[in-house]
Amino acid sequence: MESIGTDMKHKNIILKKSGILIMAVLAMVTTLCTRPLVAFADGDDTYWPEGPQINSPCAVVMEVNTGTVLYEKNSHEKHYPASITKILTTYLTILNCKMDEKVTFSKEAVKESSDGSSSIKRDVGEEMTMEQTLYGVMLESANECAYAAAEHTGKKLGGDYSTFIDLMNKEAKKLGCTDTHFNNANGLPDENHWTSAYDMGLISCAAYRNDEFRKITGTKTYIIPPTNKHTEDTPLYNHHAMLHPFKSYSQFVNQDCTGGKTGYTSVANSTLVTYAERDGLTLCAVIMNAQSPDQYADTNTLLNYYFSNFKALSIAENENSAAADDTPDLGVMNEHGMYAKVSENYVVLPNNADFSSIKREAADMKSDNEDALATVRYKYGDHVVGCVDLLKSGAKVDLSYFDEDSRQNRDSDIIRIKPVYFLWVLIFIAVIILSIFMLRRVSDNIYVLKHKWSMKKKQRERFREHKLERKRRRRRDNLKFSGRHKY
Repeated sequence: MESIGTDMKHKNIILKKSGILIMAVLAMVTTLCTRPLVAFADGDDTYWPEGPQINSPCAVVMEVNTGTVLYEKNSHEKHYPASITKILTTYLTILNCKMDEKVTFSKEAVKESSDGSSSIKRDVGEEMTMEQTLYGVMLESANECAYAAAEHTGKKLGGDYSTFIDLMNKEAKKLGCTDTHFNNANGLPDENHWTSAYDMGLISCAAYRNDEFRKITGTKTYIIPPTNKHTEDTPLYNHHAMLHPFKSYSQFVNQDCTGGKTGYTSVANSTLVTYAERDGLTLCAVIMNAQSPDQYADTNTLLNYYFSNFKALSIAENENSAAADDTPDLGVMNEHGMYAKVSENYVVLPNNADFSSIKREAADMKSDNEDALATVRYKYGDHVVGCVDLLKSGAKVDLSYFDEDSRQNRDSDIIRIKPVYFLWVLIFIAVIILSIFMLRRVSDNIYVLKHKWSMKKKQRERFREHKLERKRRRRRDNLKFSGRHKY
């Protein structure tokens, strides 16, 4: 029993640790969500730049890492995406395949380029690595490469090409797309293949957060070495004119551009996805249904405007600074680090906005970070400008302030018992309690039985006395009657 007591004491210590961590998280969430707002100097704490005028009919600009939507123009109109479809094809292939896997081009894959569309002229039975295939997809927009990558991935998942198309639609829905339905992996014209600028923004931001995709989309040139069907190298050139001079569009080269994907068909017109980075911001601009070269001119206009009018502010630096100012006097507790901290995220705000002007609210969302204890969303007016995970800081809990015998923290001083022994003790105690209960019931029943027996005995005795009395009365009556008869 002494060992049980020791173990229970250890459990109490663990509960104290958990309690401290929970209180720390609750305190941080409460502090973050209830800190007062401070208005800007001009008295307007919801100002959001309207953005520039552009010719393209549909566009959206998002900040990649926060998901902040900076600009929208007919962003939910459904249109044919053309080859920007290949962003999702490449992203899903990366998630499900290794780059050194061997891809074999089928007859169906090669047929995708038979009509003179974008191609690097692969042959039936030709073999390349998945990495080489995806560079063909993203740089040269090769339709046969997109089909081959999708077909290979579908077979690896236990199906075929259609399995990959189903995966594209499932992933789009998972990312929050509501205006999308994909029917092929390369974006060739199909009346059942459509999306919106907003949905392509969601897809493109998710893809860019992947390291392998970011490397491929940002590559200007690539060489595919000789294959089993081609004896010479195959050079590839990125068609995105803002990243690499292509054809007659060299005037649109932008030093901030880090990648993207072009698209064009006669029914989709020009489509364009562009990634760019500057001063801590990573922007993704999507243009759809544009007349060339408006897609490039408008993207440059949008990127320059939002890089010039918005800024990134570190959440960790600003929240930690505010928390230090608001820390209450807790005596010895102030001598130790926080038990929870905020992740290294940032918020996106207009240049004249202050961090103290944003609202904080507990976010009902699932974090990608398994170590997250909670998530807080940041809003500026009606705009979500970022979110942050609350993480364990790794700070140690000193229990000497809660238990005089701090040696209980040491595993060497803890006597451990097997759970089965503890279970047997509980069963033994339960049996004793049950036995006492049963004995009391039996004892109560015996008393009742004795009482009933005693009452019946008394009733029999009274009945017997009553019978004897009746007999005596009859005798007396008989004697009296016989006496009267003599006279």
